[in-house]
Amino acid sequence: MPLTRSKSLPSTDAATENGGSDRQNLPSTGRSVAGILHKWTNYGKGWRSRWFLLRDGILSYSKIRRPENVNMLSPSDDVRLIGDNSTDRLSRMYSCSGRGGGRRKHHKTIGIVHLKQVSSYRESKSDNKKFYIFTATKTLHLRTDSRSDRAAWLQALASTRRVLPLQSLSGDFSFVSPKDLSISTERLKERLREEGINENLVKECEEIVDSEFSEVQEQIKLLHEERTKLLNALKQLEMANLEAEASGIHESVYQLPDNKYSSLRSGKYSECSTSASSDVFEDISEEDEPSFHDTNECFSEPDVGSGDMHFKRRIRLPDPAEKEKGVSLWSMIKDNVGKDLSRVCLPVYFNEPISSLQKCFEDLEYSYLLDQAYEYGKSGNSLLRALYVAAFAVSGYASTEGRHCKPFNPLLGETYEADFPEKGIRFFSEKVSHHPTVIACHCEGKGWKFSGDTNLRSKFWGRSIQLEPVGVLTLEFDDGETFQWSKVTTTIYNILLGKLYCDHHGTMQIRGNRQYSCTLKFKEQSILDRNPHQVNGVVEDVTGKKAATVFGKWNDSLHYVAGDALNKASASLLWKSTKPPPNVTRYNLTSFAITLNELTPGLEEKLPPTDSRLRPDQRHLEKGEYEKANEEKQRLERRQRMSRKIQESGWRPRWFEQQGESESYKFTGGYWEAREERRWDDCPNIFGEFTEEITDCA
Repeated sequence: MPLTRSKSLPSTDAATENGGSDRQNLPSTGRSVAGILHKWTNYGKGWRSRWFLLRDGILSYSKIRRPENVNMLSPSDDVRLIGDNSTDRLSRMYSCSGRGGGRRKHHKTIGIVHLKQVSSYRESKSDNKKFYIFTATKTLHLRTDSRSDRAAWLQALASTRRVLPLQSLSGDFSFVSPKDLSISTERLKERLREEGINENLVKECEEIVDSEFSEVQEQIKLLHEERTKLLNALKQLEMANLEAEASGIHESVYQLPDNKYSSLRSGKYSECSTSASSDVFEDISEEDEPSFHDTNECFSEPDVGSGDMHFKRRIRLPDPAEKEKGVSLWSMIKDNVGKDLSRVCLPVYFNEPISSLQKCFEDLEYSYLLDQAYEYGKSGNSLLRALYVAAFAVSGYASTEGRHCKPFNPLLGETYEADFPEKGIRFFSEKVSHHPTVIACHCEGKGWKFSGDTNLRSKFWGRSIQLEPVGVLTLEFDDGETFQWSKVTTTIYNILLGKLYCDHHGTMQIRGNRQYSCTLKFKEQSILDRNPHQVNGVVEDVTGKKAATVFGKWNDSLHYVAGDALNKASASLLWKSTKPPPNVTRYNLTSFAITLNELTPGLEEKLPPTDSRLRPDQRHLEKGEYEKANEEKQRLERRQRMSRKIQESGWRPRWFEQQGESESYKFTGGYWEAREERRWDDCPNIFGEFTEEITDCA
């Protein structure tokens, strides 16, 4: 096997000054580079030696507990070794192989990085023997035996990228589309006629061929859609990597907090640290060294917040400060049967520590579905766009599973903002009317805007609570395509006896302004129903022809099958709900909901005095200070009784305006600009003390 040992190459700058004299040592498309590198694993194991092989744009590595395990090279390989340690180890390997009669043991590759798709690399300025290889999902922390060896590896990586340049996934990927396929039966008919077959039989044979071809065409259509989904996923991987490389990441960007190194654990590049003071960060690399393939892994959402703040969102609520007291349900029920629940003064024990404004934002937990819908529509696949919009409309109900407590009813003029850069969205909501109670919201995402207003009519029937949402939700993509729908009825059963549970039922019409619309039916759960939470529906084009069937459960997942027939065996997944949090509270909040009322570092100074996170009764309930929460709730409800008079005296929403008497509310803008300048002069302190005369509810 033609092996060549690398010389101790100078640094990149030195190589340039020498006029590229070492350029002959750089690998070509047919030559491999190999050697031993020290890889950081974890604090228990520290740095471990691994055998690395760079070949055809792929960097792979394996363990080398014994020299004879290093059999990643074949006799026909033209390989260049980097480092004295690599040469010595390989020599021992062949010596052992000779004594063993040429027997070579099978190696186990434990890591693969595809350089031409998702990798980038940086050298460490704090250690002249260390460098990093970044992928979209993982970071390799590597160290050589000398500075020259590091320069050689970096040169090899750079030259490989030049020989095998990054292939843009946004370019042309030619594969057969079902609409491009056609078939002719003319030759078949001519041959049959030559054999003297009568015309009726010829026509029947033609119909059989056309039928068989239609089935094949349908299968190709499904494969086409699956390949399109894969292509879009690869596009996202590529863009994530290109954005990171284009941003020119410097070693001072990801500084470790002074107290807790774990607070940046799951950022986009949270597994790496290139600053001199943050090598402790490297313990997050693989612990047991499982085999991984970067393109098959999912992105983790970065733990970042508004502005320049970097933090990790919380995963649990504060521990209760007091022991919760029981409440007599019958004493609350007997005087309120048949009344509007929003006007019934319930103790704070019936509430969960978020407001209805924040609960509106829970519908955006799976906002990535709208990102995917935007991309599919952008690439010309209108059907998949409609399907992902349908999945998003269903996903908003998943967070209601096991949620039996009532959100706080906002005060008139109360607001809530949510800036989630890790999701690429900004959300804002405001209570714009007290009688009737109307909440308006607006959200901006990647290529889309979501808005709506909801008047939630509730009835308390003793054994159940029925919630009837009134209002239209609108989703508008940047290319002008829009979808509109209204929510279905929600009922909470067994208020007095039995197991408390929530159900959603009714028909949801998702109306599109272009090619497709969708009808979803939420099946009402019966007493003996063993398969609850079912959702079924169809996507139809403008002519009424069924283009796809969707089915699933609103608390779990949604699938689809393209075409007229329903074959669940060939169904594709649209959406899957996230797992419940490890720290379950009595409110059964999801991991996403737990973050909604959090005052992240530096946020309180930026919020207007109307934000739900500043509401005292809600904050006391979150902390488990039940007595204080109940006192504050009663105080604010006395103020709430004045809202009707305030509204009738000419009060208007600050951030939304009504489009005519019976039309919906539209976001007027300006909130995020005011937030930047801390301009809240026209936002009253609605949670503060007041001295006005209190009047009873009308």
